[in-house]
Amino acid sequence: MKHILLLGLALALAVPAVFGQASARDPYNGAIVVDASDGRVLFEDGADRPGYPASMLKLMDLFVILDRVQDGRLRLDETVAVTKDAFDMGGSQVWLDPRETFPLEELIYALMVQSANDAAMALAQHVGGSREGFVRLMNEKARELGLSPVTQFQSPHGLPPAAGQRPDMTTPRDFAKLCQALLAAHPETLKYTSVIQRPFRPDAPQPVIMGNHNALLGTFPGCDGLKTGWIRASGYCLAATVQRDGRRVISVMMGSATKSANIAKTKELINRCLPDAARAAAAPPPPAVQPAPAPAVPAAPAALADDASQGEDLPDEAVAEEGAADKKGGGWLKSVGLVVLGAFLAAVIGMVVQRRLLLGR
Repeated sequence: MKHILLLGLALALAVPAVFGQASARDPYNGAIVVDASDGRVLFEDGADRPGYPASMLKLMDLFVILDRVQDGRLRLDETVAVTKDAFDMGGSQVWLDPRETFPLEELIYALMVQSANDAAMALAQHVGGSREGFVRLMNEKARELGLSPVTQFQSPHGLPPAAGQRPDMTTPRDFAKLCQALLAAHPETLKYTSVIQRPFRPDAPQPVIMGNHNALLGTFPGCDGLKTGWIRASGYCLAATVQRDGRRVISVMMGSATKSANIAKTKELINRCLPDAARAAAAPPPPAVQPAPAPAVPAAPAALADDASQGEDLPDEAVAEEGAADKKGGGWLKSVGLVVLGAFLAAVIGMVVQRRLLLGR
């Protein structure tokens, strides 16, 4: 009985780790603000803490795609066929159908504005030949940019991994470096990330009206990008860029327990750091964000996951991606956890009853 109890207790304690229950915190788990022109770090706190980027990683999708548009391997007007894998995607989406085809650029808008997971999969399979092929391109780009070994992409969408798969991982510092390099190489990125609302299938009887999840757009002066992210394990993540008076900064904040804290702290840090950024006219060509020593082994962070308070003010993206987690594998983990916890409690009750019966004899 003692061994059963010890096993049950160990499994019960492991349940939060499986779900990532001890993680997101306010105002953030890690954050950094850099000068977009020269990579100087203007603020950092926990910038090297590993975390799950969730849909923020779609900026790497965009990087891989725009690189190939730039060198002529892709065209913005070329046709992309919707695959069954794209159709089967859950979470935030534009409800693609395998019978449909779209111009590549239209799916880029779906990727950046709606954070559409089905668009991410369709683009990944079109560009990389397969999901795995595209993920390989993402990781090759990460190594080319000099990102730390912590940053490893496992998917083109950032949803929770299915059973037996590893999660996407990065740090605020690495992701700021990615954003800075993306803007330097492809200024047209802002054409996609600054859109607040846009119809998808505009000629359809009932087009999908895509809405950007970045609450800073249109409400915070100078904000024209970049990308949000949320899954239960990541907390609220936001890569934002703001330009005012010729100065541009990039902020990356990961692991906030609430959306309100994530937005408020991002605004505070950008307002604080912008005066220290260089004016674009006087700035040298943008080098990389200043690197920092990274952990040798990119272990999954225990401090990045769910929190009882994270249900506050969930955006549509959060609700949708939470549903996708259940669809893709998160649901069965939750069920297993409940079964384990129930078994443990049953064992405790059984031991108490048995002891009382013995004493009664």
